[in-house]
Amino acid sequence: MCGILFASGEIFRSDFDAALARLKSRGPDAREVLAHGDALLGHARLAVIDIAGGRQPMRTADGRLAMVYNGEIYNFAALRRELEAAGHAFATRSDSEVLLTGYRHWGEAVLHKLDGMFAFAIHDLQDGSVLLARDRLGIKPLFWGEHASGLVAGSTLAPFFALQAFPKKLDAEGLRDYLAFQTPLAPHTLVRGVHALPPGACLRWTPGARATPRQWWTIPDAAEKAPEREALVAETDALLAQAVKDQLVADVPLGAFLSGGIDSSLVVHYMAQAGAEPIKTFSVRFAEAGFDESPAAQAVADKYATEHHVLDAPELTADTLAAALADLDQPLADPAYIPTWALSRLTRQHVTVALSGDGGDELFAGYPRFLDGADRFPDSAGKRLLRALLRHGLAPASLRRRALAGAELLLYRRVELGDYHGSRKDLRRYLTPEAARRARPERTLELWRELAARYGNYDRGALLRADLWTYLSENCLAKTDRASMAHGLEVRVPLLANALQDRMLRLPAAVHFDAGGGKSILRALARRHLPEAVWNREKHGFSVPLRANFAGAWRDWGEAQVAAAKMRAPWLDAPAIAALWQEARQGRGNVRLMYSFTVLLAWLETHPLEG
Repeated sequence: MCGILFASGEIFRSDFDAALARLKSRGPDAREVLAHGDALLGHARLAVIDIAGGRQPMRTADGRLAMVYNGEIYNFAALRRELEAAGHAFATRSDSEVLLTGYRHWGEAVLHKLDGMFAFAIHDLQDGSVLLARDRLGIKPLFWGEHASGLVAGSTLAPFFALQAFPKKLDAEGLRDYLAFQTPLAPHTLVRGVHALPPGACLRWTPGARATPRQWWTIPDAAEKAPEREALVAETDALLAQAVKDQLVADVPLGAFLSGGIDSSLVVHYMAQAGAEPIKTFSVRFAEAGFDESPAAQAVADKYATEHHVLDAPELTADTLAAALADLDQPLADPAYIPTWALSRLTRQHVTVALSGDGGDELFAGYPRFLDGADRFPDSAGKRLLRALLRHGLAPASLRRRALAGAELLLYRRVELGDYHGSRKDLRRYLTPEAARRARPERTLELWRELAARYGNYDRGALLRADLWTYLSENCLAKTDRASMAHGLEVRVPLLANALQDRMLRLPAAVHFDAGGGKSILRALARRHLPEAVWNREKHGFSVPLRANFAGAWRDWGEAQVAAAKMRAPWLDAPAIAALWQEARQGRGNVRLMYSFTVLLAWLETHPLEG
């Protein structure tokens, strides 16, 4: 695991080292740069596998190809045997060398052979081209930008702020996505001209040609019939056990996040089944009963005799909040980032790698929102009449929600702000007219809508798939990546192993639902393997009490952010944000939206952007 930086073009040479330094926390063990023809490849390393031999940047023996890579390839040993049988020799025990040799042997087809999380850049000295690629579900991030003189790619947005060749200007569509969904959605970022490579995408760039990303992997359709119930549960049990076993490979201490929920608790069960010892587990204890899952986590720790470490949720002072937000390369308004950041700091004191239950809710349909397909909200004559009245200004905009049906109502429920003229969710309420025009509110959550329509016209299976390349990749996985790598901790997500993706996504969504709701397969396994304290209770979120904090510990901090809005973000409507803040500081109103604005304003203090 590490931070990577690639640049092709003379204009980037003078500040390349400063840009690579922005990735220090992702790779605290070593930082190296390789000049390869007209390109520079930089690597900040967190050493996990083959400590001595896995150094990067890495070159082929003939010097033609050079690579920087972030991630872990869990099937690298099997791929190595296949390559050795084809006549290739290896100088290291690293998965990095397997990836580079695999690319030399198979070309871009190597992407379809990789089981793991990855983002990489491979430069070819022969024609000056570079291949950029990101794993199927975007577990690892990758950003890129073109310049008249070349191309840059990096693990996060942070290095681009050190490159003088890239102007620091606002991407209004990235802002739109952030205010709608608490995070910018690939390919947009907050910085104009810098793009996020989408999950499952690759990009080949050659000097003088225009870069165009393409999907090397797409989310599969549900093409198979549901097997017999008990057989599917047993099959999933075996797949999960193998996925966790595969991801225990490391030459450094390894542990697990243990929230007390079904997903992370099952990961610990399979770690114990694989013979991992001692198992070190880490959880957060919240003072508020509605947020605390520590008793369930302790029950799992007791069953498997883990070396359990409990972090009392940090007192959520403004200083704690500011320290966590300072480690974000771009704004992320999921409040769960704060406790994840604190938990990662604790965990890194004991281990270098942690397994997590991330992905269980998305791949196995754990969210209540997956119960509501478009067919649950049918259109009606009354709704159609109300929409006509709204179009002609003959009904108040506050009634807009009541006029929506089907897919449009699902979208409305999914976003904080969007294309809803005059209503409380109108994006235009909080932007200047010019910024609102450039934000193109009509394209709010465009990718999510496209996926939800493509895979089943907003039915349960389509909604599950729409979340994979939006909420999962750009929120949940980004949250864990940034929180953990801020402390040099690698987090692995075995519930998203290829074999589980391949099996679950080819089955009809109905397999995940029973009388108890969604996530029925994992709930069945929890009943089979885990203490009752884990599965016989209501689902808990992993978050923080925003309402109480805005009225208390964060009040002065929030006041300072709002007061600076006009100076830091002249493209925001400062009076509208001030009005929203007045409600939040009294513990009222849309505190989640207010949190999005305060996170954005705090981030802009150290990452100023022109409108």
